Amino acid sequence: MSDYGRDRGQALPWMMMVVAAAMTLVVVAVRLAIVVDDAARARTAADAAALAGAAASEPAARDLAERNGAELLSFEHTWRSVRVEVRIGDVQARAEASASTVWVRSSG
Repeated sequence: MSDYGRDRGQALPWMMMVVAAAMTLVVVAVRLAIVVDDAARARTAADAAALAGAAASEPAARDLAERNGAELLSFEHTWRSVRVEVRIGDVQARAEASASTVWVRSSG
């Protein structure tokens, strides 16, 4: 008697495990992509908010952070620079900027 009869149907459980593992990997990859995208957007929003805060004030920094989809968590204005912290999703980012005056001599 052959062993062929006892092995029938064994491919289906293996295929179900492979499909489940593939779906798990897809879910993890999508979540990782979302976090990486949020981190990049948070850094951009923090940079923009810090520059706006250095050039203008806290309301300008808050406005620019919100326009970039971020929430301004903190704004610190020192005598020389501005430090901000923003959040997008679960990701926080910090940035610092300073304003300086550039004098240009006009010819004429």
